[in-house]
Amino acid sequence: MLNKALKPAQKQLLTPNQAGVPAYGFGPKQALAQLAMTGCLNSTFYSSAEAQLSELLKRCFEVDPDFVAKTALYARKHGYMKDTPALLVAWLASFAGELGEQVFPRVIDNGGMLRNLVGILRSGLVARQSLGSRPKRWVQRWLEQASDESLIKAMVGNDPSLADVIKMVHPRAPSRERNALFACILGRPCDAELLPKALLELERFRLNPNQPVPNVPFQLLTGRPLGKEHWIQIARQASWTMTRMNLNTFMRHGVLEDEPTVRLIARRLADRDQVRRAKAMPYQLLTTYQAALAIPEKIRQALRTATEHAIENVPRIPGSVAVLVDVSGSMESAVTGYRNGATSTTRCVDVAGLMAAAVLHRNSGAMVMPFNDQVRNWRRPAHGGVLETAQALAALLGGGTQCSAPLAALNQMSVAPDTVIMFSDNQSWMDARLGETEYQRQWRVLKQRNPNAKLICVDLQPYTNSQIKDQRDVLNIGGFSDEMFKRIAEFAAGNSDGKFWVDQIDSMQI
Repeated sequence: MLNKALKPAQKQLLTPNQAGVPAYGFGPKQALAQLAMTGCLNSTFYSSAEAQLSELLKRCFEVDPDFVAKTALYARKHGYMKDTPALLVAWLASFAGELGEQVFPRVIDNGGMLRNLVGILRSGLVARQSLGSRPKRWVQRWLEQASDESLIKAMVGNDPSLADVIKMVHPRAPSRERNALFACILGRPCDAELLPKALLELERFRLNPNQPVPNVPFQLLTGRPLGKEHWIQIARQASWTMTRMNLNTFMRHGVLEDEPTVRLIARRLADRDQVRRAKAMPYQLLTTYQAALAIPEKIRQALRTATEHAIENVPRIPGSVAVLVDVSGSMESAVTGYRNGATSTTRCVDVAGLMAAAVLHRNSGAMVMPFNDQVRNWRRPAHGGVLETAQALAALLGGGTQCSAPLAALNQMSVAPDTVIMFSDNQSWMDARLGETEYQRQWRVLKQRNPNAKLICVDLQPYTNSQIKDQRDVLNIGGFSDEMFKRIAEFAAGNSDGKFWVDQIDSMQI
């Protein structure tokens, strides 16, 4: 007798992509993962911020709440994302509170994330315009249990400020010291002797700038004029991330005229352990390198070294490798999207070029094929490192998008690499055809010459479709952190199939 539990297999149907031509739509879990790992809730070349928000929330309702919680964890811990994990926790607060409570401490892991979550909850973007009793308890607990250092760092930023958050939730101070700290943050009178040492030194510095510069975020110091010596002290005690983000600020204030400080900054930036602890994304280092053209060469060399540390997850891939780099016009989009007054200078093409350069750096025999509507000629810089190679690829930007072009070129040359990796926004439109996509067809032709070949499509933008179906030998994955390289290594080594990215998220422990 027929098993009545049997159901027809779900087919991956063709659907219009953002460019309006046929593509293969992702299933709900894959779509949510893609949006969470690449979305910054800003407008992109093909999508508005509002459309991304709507799509992300829609996908939350299409999967189990467990998977929403796991995706929030994965996007924060492995993708180093900020906005989408906070948004997913806000969704859980409204629709799966117990799960939200379980993942809250691991996703909302610093003051910036806390302010981000509170802002989302109060914005009305996710079903409510207030915190509600359960999320209020989460925030109270964070404020009561956070270290003094975490709270001091969280004092930087507005909309909402940390003081706003404290006023909203009224945390109960677990000690006299914490009560004094809350009062100080709120601008109320307090017993100064009970304050953390750093804040006590800050108050003394504000009264007398001849005092040593306190070790606090420099944004707390800039309410009064600071001289060159003050800025040198700030630079010398800055964290790795603060140093990377403020090189031009230091230069404007004369810090980089001081040779001992230049040497200290260079050592700090090139320190492997500090790079790893800072969870620096390779593209962030590229952004700094591109923006800091006039800084001393010692520091620029340190940024090159830091980039090599940041791409240590790039695998040595067995067999022959081809890397396809999309340099078409849509790749001019800022990788984190467009936002008035806060748009990153780093474009998708910069990130694609950097990732390709990183693979080439670790796999010197790899064939790198930049493309738009055709494969572009290019030459690797003779003496350049990863950053210079990335810039050479990004310089090819322009033209229409035909993702199948490099696969067609490989087929014309009768070349069938063991591993093909594409970095793109996956929005091909110049090779539209009826039936299967041209990309799918060209891959099928290549597989006839190398049945064991594997294809990895890394999508850098928050779109929910691909030019190729999910298959055992095809991995569609999204993101731009160095975590992508770990997944590429596992897939290329044959340790998983095309579903393993979603399976890996599903295996996260809540």
